[in-house]
Amino acid sequence: MFKTVKQDNYYVEMNKVIQQVTSFLLPVTVLIIVPLCIERDISVKHTSTLVTGLFIMILGLALMTVTIISFIKTGRGTLAPWSPTKKLITTGLYGYVRNPMILGVFTVLIGESVAILSHGIFIWALIFFIVNNFWFLIYEEPGLGRKFGDEYKEYKKNVPRWIPRLTPYKGR
Repeated sequence: MFKTVKQDNYYVEMNKVIQQVTSFLLPVTVLIIVPLCIERDISVKHTSTLVTGLFIMILGLALMTVTIISFIKTGRGTLAPWSPTKKLITTGLYGYVRNPMILGVFTVLIGESVAILSHGIFIWALIFFIVNNFWFLIYEEPGLGRKFGDEYKEYKKNVPRWIPRLTPYKGR
């Protein structure tokens, strides 16, 4: 009937693991499921475009990986809107650009389109980017402003949304 502290910690940790795993539903859908629905012919047309596309994808995956680590370690949350970070992240890649995760996903999509020469996936990448831009303008940025107040307003004033700074933002 009564749970021990050990059991409570187990359930808290399991809940965190479940949140992290389910947060990957979004990138898997955007990067794998939708492109597979768009492009039926996943074949290599030219070795040079495959190599170039793979290089671009690796860059995007590196951006995503570093960002996900920041979400977990610094922000103590996930990349999913249903389990957001508890702390505003302004260090690491976030010191250069406000949306490194979306840039990473966009970069992977561009790499996919180059690797197999897919106009459809390229158009999907553009749609993804445009939709996210509106999402940030209408929903996410106002929400972050309410949640983190002046700290976010100062950060937003100093760190661009999409084009990275040359030097990292250090805060006040």
